[in-house]
Amino acid sequence: MPSSPAPTTSPTAPSPNARVTTVGYMIFASRWLQAPLYFGLIVAQVVYVWQFLKELWHLIVGGFTGEVSVMNADTHQLETHTYGAEEIMLAVLGLVDVVMISNLLIMVIVGGYETFVSRIRLDDHPDQPEWLSHVNANVLKTKLAMSIIGISSIHLLRTFIESSSNRITAETMLWQTIIHLAFVVSALALAAIDRMSLTAHQRAANAAAAGEGPADPHA
Repeated sequence: MPSSPAPTTSPTAPSPNARVTTVGYMIFASRWLQAPLYFGLIVAQVVYVWQFLKELWHLIVGGFTGEVSVMNADTHQLETHTYGAEEIMLAVLGLVDVVMISNLLIMVIVGGYETFVSRIRLDDHPDQPEWLSHVNANVLKTKLAMSIIGISSIHLLRTFIESSSNRITAETMLWQTIIHLAFVVSALALAAIDRMSLTAHQRAANAAAAGEGPADPHA
């Protein structure tokens, strides 16, 4: 009895698996839409470098001359102010604030690109940041929270210094302190959640990467 011929498929019709794979690749490639966002943050970094240089120039001029000229925002005219020890301290805190925000930007740019877009492939590079080798979404969130606490601490310290000249009200100081404590509690909660989500082997691997202990959790 002759066997019936095997059914043939059109050579031009893609298989269901091929269609699914194509859609998956398109969705995966959409991560490159985030690349312009990180390039935009690099531009913001350039702006902060310019801001740092302006603040540094005011500090140098005020420190050597004892006075500095600033533009009045209301009258748009130059006004000369004395530049004493308190103003120098506030200027230095302002420079530290700009540096810490720049560090935060670098952490977001490098860590975010490495985590969500593509590998930077800096293995064995002498300038590779130590945290980049074990960065992930949880580690990045915790480090960002710690950086925000540092920036908030600088702002709070500036507020306390300015309060001595009655330029800051007690209510403003109270609210800034509450907001700072909220940042601290949020960072502690993120660190606790991150630690609870790790297995024993992951904790041991993180400790070994940080040089705090052996890689074997049973060691």
